[in-house]
Amino acid sequence: MMTRRRPPETVRVLAPRSEAGRISRRALLGAFGAIGTATLLGCGGSRTVATTAKPDGTLEDRLNVYSWGDYESPDNVRAFRDAHNLTVQVDSFASNEEMIAKIGASRGTSGYDVLVPSGQFVPMMVANDLLSPLDHSLIPNISHLEPAFTDQPWDPGNTHAVPKAWGTTGFAYDTTKIDGRPESWHDFLELAAGQASGSVSLLDDPWEVSSIYFGAEGIDPNTTDPTALDAAEAYLTTELAPHVRTFSSAPTQSIVQNELALLQMYNGDARLAITESDDPDRWRFVYPTPTANLWVDTWAIARGAQHVDAAHAFINFMLGPETAIGEVDWNGYPTGIAGQRALAEEWELDMLDLIFPPDDVVARLTPAELTDAQDRLTAILEHVQSKAG
Repeated sequence: MMTRRRPPETVRVLAPRSEAGRISRRALLGAFGAIGTATLLGCGGSRTVATTAKPDGTLEDRLNVYSWGDYESPDNVRAFRDAHNLTVQVDSFASNEEMIAKIGASRGTSGYDVLVPSGQFVPMMVANDLLSPLDHSLIPNISHLEPAFTDQPWDPGNTHAVPKAWGTTGFAYDTTKIDGRPESWHDFLELAAGQASGSVSLLDDPWEVSSIYFGAEGIDPNTTDPTALDAAEAYLTTELAPHVRTFSSAPTQSIVQNELALLQMYNGDARLAITESDDPDRWRFVYPTPTANLWVDTWAIARGAQHVDAAHAFINFMLGPETAIGEVDWNGYPTGIAGQRALAEEWELDMLDLIFPPDDVVARLTPAELTDAQDRLTAILEHVQSKAG
């Protein structure tokens, strides 16, 4: 079971480690999904952006990190601080949109050095000059990354970002309430309308909810095809919504308290919930066929960062295998470091299959993209929620 640790006093984390924190961290688009890029940035493209300091090999005495609430292992942050005798300040945001709005409005004067955007937002941030290129010569531990995470479509060659954590989506079900052995998104939809009706939880995320229908139909979850979007909205609002009780991006307590029968969940959150349950054997998590969604949160350096040597050193530290496994222990998600499962076994972490998806799941992962259909996906989710039972 994941260890709970008290953050060091020198680190200010605005959101406590709790279900509320997880809801914020993975609800990528729920609260802000309809906001356009111009609104997020809060400025026109003609405004001057502050210049990023150039690394000179001298580690600064401070590092400012802007991340999801309680997302870094306090032990790791403390170890970096003590090793380099500097002050580490960690502030938190609740969504990518909140972070982008703040960084965009400041135009390089936010004071932050290291950011943690989700991968699909990186291209937009690069296009709007919100991120600084990474100096790979200062991040030798990048060599530990698995090949799959060195050339993601949203940042080929890791020019502006490297993985911090990644995961996928599936569903958990109560085996005392559901017969059979469901394996697919089609099975999920049948159960939702049948045995689990009225006891279903969906993620509070536009892309993830629409992906249930797309997955069942074998459609690319990043599709922008109007016909596919129309079909998804029609099915989800009429055939699925009436059977849904709640929308939550972290329904951990619903498993701990055995409240629901069928829950769409992120793999690491499912592991946390099941391990905290009084009867873990009661629950089963499924990586549904035929599709699998991939989200990746990343380390990046803000445009205008003034502690660039410290920022690179911090990212390099976090990519070290022993440090990275500490991150896995803390939040339950892999970090893209090669050989990490073997280290997790040495650390005796439990339920490893819920941390590290099996090879057949990894082979069918589809990375999340920020597409022109985002506003439509948000509207679909709102329509589904309005029709929920």
